[in-house]
Amino acid sequence: MTTRFFSYDLDPRFKPIWWPFGVREDDGVTVDDDTVTATFGWAKLTTPRSNVLGAHLTENYRWYTAVGIRLSFADDGLTFGTANKRGVCIHFDERVGGVVPTRRHSALTVTVEDCEGLIELLGHDDPR
Repeated sequence: MTTRFFSYDLDPRFKPIWWPFGVREDDGVTVDDDTVTATFGWAKLTTPRSNVLGAHLTENYRWYTAVGIRLSFADDGLTFGTANKRGVCIHFDERVGGVVPTRRHSALTVTVEDCEGLIELLGHDDPR
């Protein structure tokens, strides 16, 4: 497999929220044979590809729960968000850390432009 890159849907309406994190056009999700890496400005989350259980589409977020780096209050999920229309929730077998020193995450939601392509590449799972 070749390396695939999925750029974020950089909704300009929300630039004042995601821009302070240092998000640029070269940020997004990179998938290769061995790893899945999501960058969001200064934040980065990397996990072995074998740790990914699958992914599914999520849609129609409230902007204030979806844009920026967000920790879920409902579970241990993390969001790297640049838009509020749709994204991909990636589920992990073992929790992944690295963004917030005291937290580990069982899922990461990313608001990439090609949601279907990322889901197809990672494998579909049932929403939890």
